[in-house]
Amino acid sequence: MTQTPSVSFGEETGWRSVVLESDALRVVVLPDKGAEIHRLIHRESGVDALFHGPWGLRPPGAPPLEGSGDDAFMWNYAGGWQELFPSVNEACTYRGRPIPFHGEVATLPWEVEVLSDCEVRFTTRCCETTFALERTLRVDDATSTLEIESVATNVGDEPAHFVWGQHCVVGAPLLEEGARLELPAGTIVTRPELWEPETAALEPGQREPWPHALLRDGGRTDLREIPGPERRSHDDIYVGDLEETWLAVTNPRLGLTFRLEWEPAELAWVIVWQAYGGADAPPLTGSYALGVEPWTSRLNLEDALTAGEAIELEPGGSFTTRFAAIVTC
Repeated sequence: MTQTPSVSFGEETGWRSVVLESDALRVVVLPDKGAEIHRLIHRESGVDALFHGPWGLRPPGAPPLEGSGDDAFMWNYAGGWQELFPSVNEACTYRGRPIPFHGEVATLPWEVEVLSDCEVRFTTRCCETTFALERTLRVDDATSTLEIESVATNVGDEPAHFVWGQHCVVGAPLLEEGARLELPAGTIVTRPELWEPETAALEPGQREPWPHALLRDGGRTDLREIPGPERRSHDDIYVGDLEETWLAVTNPRLGLTFRLEWEPAELAWVIVWQAYGGADAPPLTGSYALGVEPWTSRLNLEDALTAGEAIELEPGGSFTTRFAAIVTC
């Protein structure tokens, strides 16, 4: 029986939710939690493609997660898919203003406007920079695709800079031993320092051809092959020199594929976060997850500006990104 596309309102652990549904997908968005995509469910199989931390989503106002420190992004991180803007990675300073870890907008409340029975627009305004953001989500009954269009506009009176990323993380049951990551890329770069020395599997400071990365204990590993959580490794990789802007995670046992397509080409890096059961330090303890995250730069805003990798918008100027998330059998 076909499900006519619809938009409804609900609640997830005390958080207001907006639910977009079609015959193929059920998408749950939390507007007061950065308009994050909390669930992306393939209706036929019942599989949620996104990662959900074993500690669970906590209600609004809950104390910060143990180990989250000053990073508001991590205070109630529970998985899902967040927008990172106007910075990524470590906290930094821009024009004397503090920019938090992974930017501003993932922890801000967003306004909601229902445009049709298959389309919702979310909007917010940055506090530390002169940007306004719109994020429009659309589903329909003809495809198994979630379409996302995001527009950043400089509403200030002087040029302003940003870097932009998506924090899209997939998890079990889509993620399991035998699943595979496809990514048409050319280069692997790892950080010079180790996140968790006890469980990091990859050699730090390497720059190698995709998909074979150097291991700390010698040899190489094929990053396309996804292990189970018993591997107990935890690594973060930057993948660049993209030939095309798409990626896919396929689970042969389930016969299910999550595919992400995007534009423009300025989203030139994919951050591959491999939490394969080896995230020991809180708040990520126990994570079995795979981040597949297109970013415009692997540097935070301050460092990207120094390196000439930040994007500049004149007053009134806009920059648009488009994503298609497809979950198919």
